[in-house]
Amino acid sequence: MSDPLPVLEKLYTAVVADVLDGLGHRQQTLSADIAATTSACHMCGRVFTAKAEAVDAIPAEPYKLELAAIDSMQTGDVLVVDAGHNRQCAFWGELLSTACIAKGVRGAVMNTCTRDLWALEKMDFPVFAIGATPADSKGRIDVTAIGEPITIDGVKIKNGDYVLGDADGVVIIPAEALDETLRLAREKVAGENTVRDDLANGMPVTEAFAKHGIL
Repeated sequence: MSDPLPVLEKLYTAVVADVLDGLGHRQQTLSADIAATTSACHMCGRVFTAKAEAVDAIPAEPYKLELAAIDSMQTGDVLVVDAGHNRQCAFWGELLSTACIAKGVRGAVMNTCTRDLWALEKMDFPVFAIGATPADSKGRIDVTAIGEPITIDGVKIKNGDYVLGDADGVVIIPAEALDETLRLAREKVAGENTVRDDLANGMPVTEAFAKHGIL
C-alpha cells in the first residue's frame, strides 16, 4: 500500500486490535497506563523509536539524542518512546510538540510523563503518556538510543511499524502485517456497521452474533 495513513485515519484501535488477534499478533496493545493526555487523541503514523533511561546526574550534552530524534523524523512519523514507565519527570512538552508539528510529525507516545498540558491542549498534536508532572527530564532521564527496536509492555516495536491511538489506547501494527491488517479492518468495520443496524432494530444479541460472528 503506497500510503496507509488515509486508511488508518478512518479506523479505531479496538477493530485493529481484534484483527491483529485474528492474525496471530496477540501482543500488540500497549498497557492501559498509556493514554491520551490531550483532547486531540486520534493519532496514526509510522513509528520512530527512542529509548530513554534513568540518570542520576545531568549529562554533558543533555537532550542530545532526544533532539536528534526530532530532527531525524519525517512527515507522517510518530515518536514512540520506551522510558521504562518512569514517573519521576516529564519527557515531553510544548516546545517539542511545536517542533514536531512544523515537521509533519503526527504525535508522540511514551511510557513516561509529559507536561505543559495547558499549552498542548491548544495544539492539534496528540500526546499519549502515563501521566503529567512539571519536573524536567534533564538529569533524571536521558535518551540512550534512537531508531532501534524497543519493547513496551511486551509489545515489540521497530521503525517502520505503524501506530494507531485513540481514546481507548494505543496499538502497534507490525510492518509485515500492515496491508492484511488494514484490509481486514475495513471489512470488520463494514460488518460492525451492519450488526449495529440490526441491534438498533431490536435483534437479540445472540441472533446477531450467530448471523454475523461479530460482537
